[in-house]
Amino acid sequence: MKRSNLRRMAGLGAVLATIGGLAVGGALEASAAATGTVKTAGDPLNVRRAPTAAATAVKTVANGASVTIDCQVKGTSVTGTYGTGTLWDYVPALGGYISDTYVFTNSDERVAPDCGVGSGSGQCADACAGEGQYRSSDSHFLVYDTSSDGYSAVVAYWLKGGAGPFYVWNSGGEGTKVDKAATVPHGTWVFYKVCVANYTTAKPDLKSCSDGITDFAA
Repeated sequence: MKRSNLRRMAGLGAVLATIGGLAVGGALEASAAATGTVKTAGDPLNVRRAPTAAATAVKTVANGASVTIDCQVKGTSVTGTYGTGTLWDYVPALGGYISDTYVFTNSDERVAPDCGVGSGSGQCADACAGEGQYRSSDSHFLVYDTSSDGYSAVVAYWLKGGAGPFYVWNSGGEGTKVDKAATVPHGTWVFYKVCVANYTTAKPDLKSCSDGITDFAA
């Protein structure tokens, strides 16, 4: 049957730690990946770097393709084959997110846990120009600047035990990417936000930050 995209997101247990007033999600219990089928009017579906229609399309996936959904998260509203909704599916094999309104599964319920642990990418709020990814295989941050808005894209991150914030800047301007190693001990978590700011070597005034994302160094 067709998925309902209007149901409330199911709550999942998480271990929370507090860093300077920031709630940091711990590891969620592993859940089996779900399978869905992309259903469009025939055109390929954009795969986005973050769960918003304004985020960069990193590739496309064909109508009728089978996808493995790792987790799901609320993002911007999209109207697709199965109505209008804010649920997005993270598909690791595609390197990004697709709107759940274009995905058919055999359930009326959500089929994957909340994203946050291991989802590995985000976009700053308010459709601004910063996008960021954490590559867990070698503990690198990739920071993208997607438009000329007068600000630098920046990732602010914290380590287990509360160390931070540390910053990874992209001040190169529109269309550039910075790839920088982050010292995250093997098997421990890193918590980060994607923002924009005026570049400074002092503490920056972060603007339009994304929700916090928790990931782990492989």
